[in-house]
Amino acid sequence: MAVLIRNEVFSCFVFYGVLLVMKMYIVAIITGQMRLRKKAFANPEDSLRHGGLQYHREDPDVERCRRAHINDMENILPFLFLGAIYSMTGPCLAVARLHFLVFFMARMLHTFAYLLALQAPTRSLAYIVAQIPCVSMALQILIAVAAYA
Repeated sequence: MAVLIRNEVFSCFVFYGVLLVMKMYIVAIITGQMRLRKKAFANPEDSLRHGGLQYHREDPDVERCRRAHINDMENILPFLFLGAIYSMTGPCLAVARLHFLVFFMARMLHTFAYLLALQAPTRSLAYIVAQIPCVSMALQILIAVAAYA
């Protein structure tokens, strides 16, 4: 473990990866708070605890938060895998940092665009920009390991 932490690229990846995981937790908390505020619960036992079965329902604002969280899981989890492997291929620190920073900033913009219902195509553009470093890392990983396949 000490060897990985001394790897500057891996440490840079860990920094952005942890920030992204924390962002996912925050979106989950926002979703829960929105459920409480809107009294829209996914499970009957939760609705009973908060006023009755009439609150076992969907709400558009809660669903928006939930979709933002699901989208994070669909995109951040692959980034965590790709970034960890990419860090071990020996990339230049400046280039790796750019990959990680672009992904992080694009995912932050994507989350704000989703939660605040910003005008299209803001969210779509943020998604596309976040995919560029992921595709780049994936291709570099494949090139690095192709000789062993």
